[in-house]
Amino acid sequence: MIRIQAVNQQNEVVIDPPLEELAGMKWQWVDFNIPTPDEISLLGSHFRFHPLAIEDCIHSLQRPKLEYYDNTTFMVMHSLTAEDLEANEVDFFLGENFIVTFHFEDLDEVNYAWDYFLHLDKTDHLKPLEVAYKIMDEMVDAFFPLVETLEDRLASIEGSERIKKADKSIMEDTFEVRRRLLKLRQIVVPTRDLVYRILESKRFIFQEQKRAYFQDVHDHLIKLSNMIDSNRELATDIRDNYISLNSYRMNNIMKTLTVITVIFMPLTFIAGVYGMNFVNMPELRAENGYFIVLAIMLILGIGMTAWFKWKGWFDND
Repeated sequence: MIRIQAVNQQNEVVIDPPLEELAGMKWQWVDFNIPTPDEISLLGSHFRFHPLAIEDCIHSLQRPKLEYYDNTTFMVMHSLTAEDLEANEVDFFLGENFIVTFHFEDLDEVNYAWDYFLHLDKTDHLKPLEVAYKIMDEMVDAFFPLVETLEDRLASIEGSERIKKADKSIMEDTFEVRRRLLKLRQIVVPTRDLVYRILESKRFIFQEQKRAYFQDVHDHLIKLSNMIDSNRELATDIRDNYISLNSYRMNNIMKTLTVITVIFMPLTFIAGVYGMNFVNMPELRAENGYFIVLAIMLILGIGMTAWFKWKGWFDND
């Protein structure tokens, strides 16, 4: 579907005019929302955009980027779904008096901007870059709840009783959060660089007030980058703490088993000696030999256990 907002020479807002009438408009926003193959072909046949830019639109999931083609600026940005953080690409073609947006999904951020400008007064004073800013701002603002949700999950993991018990589900949850954080970082960091390029570009002429808006978006992206990096470090700390705690518990288990084995070693030795049943063994025919050997083994076991406990080998701290 193609939808159009335009302002004619009489400063009247025109909705969905024929494409042939766009050349005489003061400014225009053409939105390719889930376009059909025939509509996609208009990017080349009607708008005459650069073939490489059109190719980037068709083969989606490019990294966020900014490129210049003749009198058109081409930008790629992404929104993310809350459920699985799948990226949805939005492509922008910006000219002096037009903006064309292109996306294969029906996106809330674009729809919000569409409704915002549709009901905005003084539409004739708008610039295409302001439309791009509004969509961009909505996309960036939508990243914050995603990062904060992952931050809450990490805080929940770190404060749960599972980590004290070295529950293996801790690792699964932590790696899932790290995977999501990596997805976010792969979008946020290139987008931050893209906005910085817009701010520093000679191609765009800003009034100071308009520059402040893009600077605000850039500041938000820097904050998001820092939040993501901090949470990745926290996830790494949780992983390391889990591994350390698990190793500590295993060491205690091995220590306890080793102590038990050491206690039974002399008892096993005595039982083995008196289990050989040689005829000439001196104690073999002793009347109370069985009870004497049992008493020796009992005293030896109790004595070794007491000594190990005094040495602190049974302590888990």
